Amino acid sequence: MSTITITPVATFRTDDPYPFCPGCGHGPVLDRLNEAMIKLDLDPAKVVIVSDIGCSGLSDQYFVTSAFHGLHGRSVTYATGIKLANPELEVVVIMGDGGTGIGGTHLLSAARRNIGVTVIVMNNLNFGMTGGQHSTTTPEGGVTATTPLGNLEHPLDICATVGVNGAAYVYRGSSFDHDLADRIAEGIRRPGFALLDIWDLCTAYYVRSNKFTRAGMEDSMRSWGLEPGLLYDRQTPEYATAYRRIHADIAGKPTPRPRPVDATHEASLDEPMALVVAGSAGGKIRSAAKIVALGGIRSGLWAAQRDDYPVTVKAGHSVTELWLAPDEMPMAAVSAPDVMAVISADGHAKAGPYLAAMGADGLVLTVPDFADLDTKAQVRVLDPKAAPKRIPKTSMGLVYLSAAIALTGPYPIDALREAAAAGSFAEVNLEAIDTGVLLARS
Repeated sequence: MSTITITPVATFRTDDPYPFCPGCGHGPVLDRLNEAMIKLDLDPAKVVIVSDIGCSGLSDQYFVTSAFHGLHGRSVTYATGIKLANPELEVVVIMGDGGTGIGGTHLLSAARRNIGVTVIVMNNLNFGMTGGQHSTTTPEGGVTATTPLGNLEHPLDICATVGVNGAAYVYRGSSFDHDLADRIAEGIRRPGFALLDIWDLCTAYYVRSNKFTRAGMEDSMRSWGLEPGLLYDRQTPEYATAYRRIHADIAGKPTPRPRPVDATHEASLDEPMALVVAGSAGGKIRSAAKIVALGGIRSGLWAAQRDDYPVTVKAGHSVTELWLAPDEMPMAAVSAPDVMAVISADGHAKAGPYLAAMGADGLVLTVPDFADLDTKAQVRVLDPKAAPKRIPKTSMGLVYLSAAIALTGPYPIDALREAAAAGSFAEVNLEAIDTGVLLARS
């Protein structure tokens, strides 16, 4: 097998001139990034530069690396995905201060996770590409197109924000720092999330409106309580690598692993059958339907379940649609059930469309309160008071579904009992099944 030798490149920069305004600090920052990558002797094939919208978003095209360009403020998100997919890549984000506001949550999440990407923020204190509007980092009193009388908002401290949330390496400086290339190299070399907040001059807008200069930049940082220099430097586990380490034993395997269900009974069902149970949230409607589905699978049937319930989970309706079929079929919503159970006021409020669509050959099981349901289907009232003992609210769904299985016979009731016995709360569920069969036969 031949060995491929990577020859270090003399430059990561293309020959194309930058498109930035005269005096803009973005060009020098990119030059320092180029020097940092040369210093680190990186393989261009293993470097990805990620950018988004704004003047900074023009940067990636001037490097002989892979690149990804996306929506404003979302560059850290794309970079996170790239790093998680391949931790061996060096992923560098180039974004503006505008993007740190639009995508602030992404910065926080990447810092908390300590994702191994390096974020270079070209911070010129305003939205330079779109007309000089104020951004999240515009200082108090800053004059911009949208704050002509001076900015009233406190500026976002990007470094403190990511630093207190777990970033491994955080630096604040300017495009004029003589050691900026070394700092960028340190950030790239540091495992984990690195951010460099690099201030530069927007000569088109911010400099003109605020008489902002190179000489006053560092003094301004300190006067605003934003100290320059290396602010955070931690040795903490990088997320993508740590994630792979703790999941090494299950890599490439299904998670959770499938648990096969053996067919121990024979079904009599020869065409698809749709069941719907309409009850109340918190009544274990979905759990009851799952047991009925597993009973069908134990009888060699195909089963599919669709649940509808409110975000409150424990209050309101709970409606479950269940398909049983002799062969696999595409999952589809149930419009006209073959069998339906309406067991509570919450379920009754949602049952109307199903009941209206059912034909004369359909069967509806319900409680005495809803004996006069408006439907063409046959209505059979099962009175819970006829049970040997009080039926808990959490067992009502399984009681009525068990009665439906006993009355329609798509598969043996013993298969349903086996499904209940193999799961949690076996004793309670088996009692509910027996009660349902008893009510069906009464």
